[in-house]
Amino acid sequence: MDLFDKCKNFVVYKEIEQAGLYPYFQPISSEQGTEVIINGKKILMLGSNSYLGLTVHPKVKQAAINAIKKYGTGCAGSRFLNGTLDIHIELEEKLAKFTKKEKAVLFSTGFQANLGAIAGLVGKDEYVIIDKSDHASIVDGTKLSFGEVKRFLHNDMQSLEKVLQSIDIDAGKLIVVDGIYSMDGDIANLPEIIKLKKKYNARVMVDDAHAFGVIGENGSGTASHFNLIEDTDIIMGTFSKSFASLGGFIAADAYVIDYLKHFARSLIFSASITPASCAAVLASLEIMQSEPQLIEKLWANTNRMRNGLKSAGFDTLQSCTPIIPVLVGEDLKVLQYRKMLFEEGIFVNPVVSPAVPKNKALIRLSLMATHTFDQIDFAIEKITKVGKKLGVI
Repeated sequence: MDLFDKCKNFVVYKEIEQAGLYPYFQPISSEQGTEVIINGKKILMLGSNSYLGLTVHPKVKQAAINAIKKYGTGCAGSRFLNGTLDIHIELEEKLAKFTKKEKAVLFSTGFQANLGAIAGLVGKDEYVIIDKSDHASIVDGTKLSFGEVKRFLHNDMQSLEKVLQSIDIDAGKLIVVDGIYSMDGDIANLPEIIKLKKKYNARVMVDDAHAFGVIGENGSGTASHFNLIEDTDIIMGTFSKSFASLGGFIAADAYVIDYLKHFARSLIFSASITPASCAAVLASLEIMQSEPQLIEKLWANTNRMRNGLKSAGFDTLQSCTPIIPVLVGEDLKVLQYRKMLFEEGIFVNPVVSPAVPKNKALIRLSLMATHTFDQIDFAIEKITKVGKKLGVI
């Protein structure tokens, strides 16, 4: 069998395209605000992870421009060798302070941060334990490690304890969870996870990609939200969401960060985060801490959207954050729903199997602080209109 036979046989997307239902790789020809331009048409954006709307903030854009003028467009090397700038160090110090950890280290993407931390820390005869709803980057990090991988049912503490009971109490163990889960929109049960960590001699890592800018003091994440910063061993974050840029980081005790700086392959063998990206994060971090009203507005928008959808009869699952899933059911119906909403002027993200269980397909909404109540009410009206047509409600 030829290596490329599977490529030739992958035709299902063409069938979806021919049906006019293909939802992916839509080119946007504007900045990513609450409204975007697609195919020359203005569309209400309800699929962005820019929770605080900072990708279009004048201070963030100007910071990136100023960084390019001073440093150029790239670093031409890895952090390990010639690619460390003074603003990289400045950002690491400020992120450590923000998360209340001793030290932080930057990665070129959030995906690489998870790969580097998990594969760098978990070795032979050690264990990495993950939630079944963890992000793909966590899953791939476990595959690159030399440790044994164990999984527990989503946010199920009995399932987690059963896994921990099956492992030698003296073996090295890392429990990795999302702070806010990117599809379900619920929050990890960190208080109980910490209790089990202590009981079974494990360490805990929290991926706060969707939690920064959303929960915790000044948006500082899940550990802050639960007042468990000291007990949370590793905090991971991305810059592509509330921080309005691109990249990622790990924050932890100094000796853990120093170790990763010499053993995380995705750090050592990748080019540095660009000057513009770094400067944009620095500006976003400053705004996040100095303008708490943005987070308050995000939650006001979230509550208005969720309450409106529930009142209309939609099932939003266990969501309690600005990520709001709307259960639809069949994969085909979700693709139809997305297309019909697009025609009504709304962009949403369709989520189909195997990303979710069969017959549990959904549309995923995500709110921004910069959405207006008028936009939210318009969205509720259109989502309800299409939902009735398709028999979802």
